[in-house]
Amino acid sequence: MVEAAGTAPAPAQGRQAGIIRGLLQATEVDVRLIGMLVALAVIWIGFHIASNGLFLSPRNLWNLSVQTATIAVLANGMVLIIVSRNIDLSVGSLLGFIGMVVAVVQAEFLPWLVGGHVPLVWLIAIVVGLVAGAVIGALQGVIVAFFQVPSFIVTLGGLLIWRGATFIMTTGRTVAPLDETYQWFGGGHTGTIGATASWVVGVIVCIGVVASIIMGRRQRRRFNFPLRPIWAEVFLSVVGCIAVIGAVAVINAYPMPPLLARRYAQAHHIPWPQGGLFISFGISVPVLIALATALAMTFIAKRTRFGRYVFAIGGNPEAAILAGIKTRRVIMQTFIVMGILCGVAAVIATARLNAATVGLGTNYELYTIAAAVIGGTSFSGGIGTISGAMLGALLMQSLQSGMELMGIDTPLQNVIIGIVLVVAVGIDTAYRRRTA
Repeated sequence: MVEAAGTAPAPAQGRQAGIIRGLLQATEVDVRLIGMLVALAVIWIGFHIASNGLFLSPRNLWNLSVQTATIAVLANGMVLIIVSRNIDLSVGSLLGFIGMVVAVVQAEFLPWLVGGHVPLVWLIAIVVGLVAGAVIGALQGVIVAFFQVPSFIVTLGGLLIWRGATFIMTTGRTVAPLDETYQWFGGGHTGTIGATASWVVGVIVCIGVVASIIMGRRQRRRFNFPLRPIWAEVFLSVVGCIAVIGAVAVINAYPMPPLLARRYAQAHHIPWPQGGLFISFGISVPVLIALATALAMTFIAKRTRFGRYVFAIGGNPEAAILAGIKTRRVIMQTFIVMGILCGVAAVIATARLNAATVGLGTNYELYTIAAAVIGGTSFSGGIGTISGAMLGALLMQSLQSGMELMGIDTPLQNVIIGIVLVVAVGIDTAYRRRTA
C-alpha cells in the first residue's frame, strides 16, 4: 500500500512532461528561448523582491526598455558577425567615435561653416554618422576579408584607434548641447509617442505577428514542408499578442511627472483639473528604433540571399566557397552592416545624453557580445537569431539595472556579469554537444 501510494504520482508527472514536450514539438519553439525567458523571469522576480517592489514598477520597466535599446541595436549586428565566425571588439569605441562626429557636425562644424543656424542640422548629422559607420565598417571588413587578418586583431586595433581618435577630435572635450529635434531620438520626455500612438503600435505589431504566422504557414505549404497543427498556430498568435498588449499596458502605466504633465497640458490646451492629470509617456523612440532594427535584421537574416550566405559561411566555409559564394565580399558586408548599426546606436546614446563624451560606449563591446552569445549565437558559427540577441540584451540590461537598483558597486557588477557570460556559454556548449 505504501509503495503504491508513493509511486502513484509518477504517471501524472509523466503525462505532464509529455504534454509539455508535445507543446514544444507542435509549436517548434526553441528550448533555449524558453530557458532564456525563464531566466529573465527569475531575474525580474528576484530583483523585484530584493528591491521591495521597485524593479517591476512601470517607471523602472520603462527606463529598462530605454536603456536596453542601444545594446539591442548593436547586438543585432553582432549576430551576423559571430555567425560568420568573426568577432568585432571595436563596436563600443566606434560608437563613441561616431557619436562625437555627429555631435561636432551639428553643434560646431555646420554652424561655423554657414555662420548660423542650419536647417535640418540633425538630419545632416545623422546621415554623416551613418556614412562614417559604413566606411569604417568597410575598412575593417576589407582588412579581415581580403587581407586575411584575423578579425580579433583588426577590431582590437579598432578598439584602441577609434577611442584615441575620439579624444583627439576634441582634445577630450564634451560636446553639448545638441539640436532639440535630435534629442527626440534619445527617448527623454520629448522622445516618446504617447499612450494612444503606443496602443496603435501594439495593435499593428499584433497584426504583424498573426500575419507572419499565416505567411509562414503558406510558405510551408507551398514547398511541401511539414505544417504545424492549427491549434499550435493559434496558440502562438494568442501568446504573442498577449505579450505585446501586456508590454504596451505596462509602458502606458508610467505617467509624466506633474511638472511635465502640466507643460504638456498647456502646450495642447488641455484644462488642468485640481487633482492633476495622468498623462502617459508611452513607448520611447529608442525602443521603436531598436524594434525596427530587429525587424529589418530578421528580414535580412532570413529572407535575403546575403543573410543565407552569412549562415552558410559560418556553418561550413569550405562548402560555401565550393558552392560559389563570394565569401570575402559577404564577410566585408557584415562589417559594413555592423558599422551602420554602430551609427544608429551612437545617435540613440548621444541624443539621450544630449552630449557626446570621450568615454561614451566604454565596455559596450563586452555587453554586446554577451547579449548575442547569451541569446544563442554560437562562436563556432552558423547559428544565431536576432530575437535571441534582443532577449540577451534585455537580460544583460536587467542584470545591470537590478544591481544598480540594489546599490551594488560597479566592480562587483562586472564580476557577476562575467560569471553569467561564462555560465551561459558553458550551458550553450553543453547543449550543442548533447544535441549534436
